[in-house]
Amino acid sequence: MPDSAAGVLALDCGQSSITWSLIDADGEQVGSRKGVDTSRAIEPQLVDAVRSVMATTGASPVTVACGSSGLDRPNAQAVLDGLRDTSVREVALAHDSVICYLGALGEAPGVMIASGTGVVTLAVGLREVARVDGWGWIMGDAGSAYWIGQNALEAAMRGYDGRRTATVLTDVVAADFPDLELAYLELQGDPDRVARVASYAAKVDQVAGSDPVARDILDRAAAHLAEAVGAAARRVGLGRDRPPLVCALGQTFRSTRVLEKFVQYLTMDWPSFAIHEPQGDALAGAKLLPTVTDSPLAARVVRASV
Repeated sequence: MPDSAAGVLALDCGQSSITWSLIDADGEQVGSRKGVDTSRAIEPQLVDAVRSVMATTGASPVTVACGSSGLDRPNAQAVLDGLRDTSVREVALAHDSVICYLGALGEAPGVMIASGTGVVTLAVGLREVARVDGWGWIMGDAGSAYWIGQNALEAAMRGYDGRRTATVLTDVVAADFPDLELAYLELQGDPDRVARVASYAAKVDQVAGSDPVARDILDRAAAHLAEAVGAAARRVGLGRDRPPLVCALGQTFRSTRVLEKFVQYLTMDWPSFAIHEPQGDALAGAKLLPTVTDSPLAARVVRASV
């Protein structure tokens, strides 16, 4: 285990924000900054994030433990090389699904689904690990906040065009874009368009009580999320004789309707199914990265040291 007195910097890097925890002899400091851009190389952004935290805190961590969106082939050596002139001597990297899982379930078998701006599901069996979705806003992330927001924007424009039953979502979007016919151009040109689109998920939830189109979007999101959990569990041999442990994390599940429908759909497969409360969050999982050795997840943690 890393010596916390020597300084351990843990980071949870998402598309909307990066949260970090620095533990050293003086105690713990926490903070946040702008998220990573998954359309660009992740490792240089992680180097920048670490340097920013070090400059802000004046600390000199020896160990960096990081989980990030878009980190499908982690290169810990590249991050370590980018920090050669600093105090950092050890780097442990993993996809953000790994730290979400560790934070929620530790090294126990089960399924973790994290649905924020994007969505990823990770199942851990006795010997295998299976990832479902997390394929980004162009090719996947079904049921995520981005998915909900994108569907809301489409529904708003269908209502505006008269192609579908009128929806309050048209008014919701018009409040942000007085000229709706120019909205798509502004969004396409916004470098933060993914987070901006995802922000509409909360607005969909706010109007779902009175708007059937909004309710349908949330129900379909829940179905996608439940489908991912079922697929992940089957791939690692869980759920054959009893429901697996399932933790549901992230802002999408703050919607009461999404959460209730998600549980309802999974109860169809496992009548006694119930959500398992997570032990901690993704940042807590990032802190565990340097110590994972006996779990199938260990193969998904990439390390480098000097």
